[in-house]
Amino acid sequence: MAPTALLSVSNKEGLVPLAQGLVGAGYQLISSGGTAAALQAAGLPVTKVADHTQAPEILGGRVKTLHPRIHGGILARRAEASHQADLMAQGIVPIDVVVVNLYPFRETVADPAVGFDIAIENIDIGGPAMLRAAAKNHADVVVLTSPNQYDAFLEALASSALSLELRRRLALEAFQHTASYDAAISAWLAGRLGEELPLRLELPARQSLRYGENPHQQARWYSEPKAGWGAAEQLQGKELSYNNLIDLDAALATVREFGYGPAAEPAAVVVKHTNPCGVATGSDAAAALARALDADRLSAFGGIVALNNPVDLAAAELLSSLFLECVVAPGFDSPARDRLAARANLRLLELAPEAIPQASRRHLRSLLGGVLEQELDDQPVQESGWQVVSERQPSPQELVDLRFAWKLVRHVRSNAITVAKGGQSLGIGAGQMNRVGSARLALEAAGDRARGAVLASDGFFPFDDTVRLAAGQGITALIQPGGSMRDGDSIGACNALGVAMVMTGHRHFLH
Repeated sequence: MAPTALLSVSNKEGLVPLAQGLVGAGYQLISSGGTAAALQAAGLPVTKVADHTQAPEILGGRVKTLHPRIHGGILARRAEASHQADLMAQGIVPIDVVVVNLYPFRETVADPAVGFDIAIENIDIGGPAMLRAAAKNHADVVVLTSPNQYDAFLEALASSALSLELRRRLALEAFQHTASYDAAISAWLAGRLGEELPLRLELPARQSLRYGENPHQQARWYSEPKAGWGAAEQLQGKELSYNNLIDLDAALATVREFGYGPAAEPAAVVVKHTNPCGVATGSDAAAALARALDADRLSAFGGIVALNNPVDLAAAELLSSLFLECVVAPGFDSPARDRLAARANLRLLELAPEAIPQASRRHLRSLLGGVLEQELDDQPVQESGWQVVSERQPSPQELVDLRFAWKLVRHVRSNAITVAKGGQSLGIGAGQMNRVGSARLALEAAGDRARGAVLASDGFFPFDDTVRLAAGQGITALIQPGGSMRDGDSIGACNALGVAMVMTGHRHFLH
């Protein structure tokens, strides 16, 4: 008896070459619906499921493969005499290969406006049942769930190398596939009903990393293939480390404040140890990068750079001028690639703008024995709640600078202080145990450039000491959330010193 393959796929990529390979290897094909039509159109011999089961599809196609002639053929153990006797008695043909991928439920519900009935009809029933049956009986049945598996399967088939280990790996992928599918359905339904579910993460492993935060810590990277960083392509450079990715994420989050892609206002960010050390806008990518590097060239050494515009030759020349670990941008043109190729160890990552909105907005952080979840703090700045609380109004230029400093401060570790002017960071103070300590660091870094600049704080001023320190260094305008019991002291100091102050009513702690 010729071996039998059952094919029923929603994603028909690679279907015909796979079926041709199976037919060439002597397999007879069973299929249904659109899959059968695609095989017939390619001139391949195929038996429809309804003809195989001698039972018509019913309920508008809801029931077609749920039949003993299908599941008996898949689940029968070849070495079990009683199983073979049952097949013989019922006239059931063993099925040796099952090729199934499921209705596009995730793609359907990606549209927030999708109707409930439409979503429900895209829940596959027969497909998961066949996959689980084939995976359970993997010793006798090969199960394929993705076009990515077809070439390796055909190669193994041609060389008679369908080993038990390969079958087990394919079975594992099948169970992972159905588990992920069910998780997506339950998550969507819970969302529609306003219910909370236990946290489930279904992320494929992208790669093992060189190490974690320290060389003695093992590390791995898990990511959706086409969402956020999972869509990034590493164009050159050494293997990424855990710390590289953490810093890249911080740099990307900061540069996205100014948009991301060819139409965005050109901006560049340099990050060290998750904190921005240089941020600037400019007329083009090279100009923005030059100003970001000039903001703190010492700290930029060994840093991570993010640009929100494609990198051209002029920007590449600047990137080649000092030692950097990684660069991420929406693209790199050919002259830039050629110039940067000389820095073989420099990691270049290209991340398309369209991949960013595909990423989850859930921000997860582990702690001993559990996980914390929150929404990403990346909402656009809303100025409608801003209030000028000082007697002096900020000038138009000061207001522009305050907007820039406020965009930046949300990406600095608390207590966070930023000093800025003319679309360029001048000094950044991060992670101190008191706010005035961070202010001293930022103002010291700015030096004489602080005169006529503005200062932003991620949290309120508990005392007026930061105001007085800033004014003493030449700061002319401040922006902070407000909300302290001593706000009046800070406002009074501003009025006495002729400094403008804006309160946003909105804080941005980054612990």
